[in-house]
Amino acid sequence: MYLSLICHSSERSFMADELDRTDLKILRLLQADGRLSNAEIAARVGTSPATCHRRTQRLFADGYVKSVRAQIAPDKVDRAALVIVGVVLDRSTPESFAAFEEAVAQLDFILDCHLVAGDFDYFLKIRVRDIADFSRLHGERLLALPGVRQTRTFFVMKEVTDNAPLAF
Repeated sequence: MYLSLICHSSERSFMADELDRTDLKILRLLQADGRLSNAEIAARVGTSPATCHRRTQRLFADGYVKSVRAQIAPDKVDRAALVIVGVVLDRSTPESFAAFEEAVAQLDFILDCHLVAGDFDYFLKIRVRDIADFSRLHGERLLALPGVRQTRTFFVMKEVTDNAPLAF
């Protein structure tokens, strides 16, 4: 299972004040295996199931746990090719960024979109069947996104680490 957790370095002191050792253990267990039952988690952290359930519900309600979902094997669903695309927009204005981000959010083939500093404005993480599939998407969809001036494509040769658990 794949579990997204909120734990930004700027929130580290806030997190340390709000979460105790048991909360952190619960988060680590859920991050490692989102399918664990409440009883299993309670046993591993040394609390009663009722206490564990209350704590887990609070962690969800307070936004520490963003979601719990299955991590699908891309090759099993015909999306084995991983592509990273650097995007440069023609203008660096809040309006152009907003228009680009709104359009990207509508495209189901884009897994991640990150606004970055440096030579590019955005990096996109995309899963496709193969190079031909990407070529079609690039010509028909990516270049048509609002404000796109330039793209640079990186085909991933080997995935060394992907969606590694957060260290906290």
